Amino acid sequence: MAVQAAYEDYTGQVADAVDKFHGNQVVYIGWDQHMMFPFAAAFPLPPDMPFAALVKDLLPSVYAVHPDFASIDWSRASWLLDGEPFAPDPGKSIGANGIGHKSLLRLVTPGLNGIGDIGF
Repeated sequence: MAVQAAYEDYTGQVADAVDKFHGNQVVYIGWDQHMMFPFAAAFPLPPDMPFAALVKDLLPSVYAVHPDFASIDWSRASWLLDGEPFAPDPGKSIGANGIGHKSLLRLVTPGLNGIGDIGF
């Protein structure tokens, strides 16, 4: 995801450039309609991490405290990558799936609308 400075003449160093993350890249992950997590969380992830590991290992470590998490029907779940519909290949790495430094990955879980079925 490209970031543009607020003004054209900006010449400062970019403090969150990918080279500052020791081989990792920052990936923002959010779960739509679940305001217990009101914003996407940032994770420094290796680009060669399999997408399946992101779903199997990373997401539960963050979102399993939510009562809806155990009810996710992964066959119906969908994804957005940087605002566009995205169909990840679980067998490929996040990098090979086109998830780059500072990408925003959003999980959409039809039928699950947060605590009390009140999603936003």
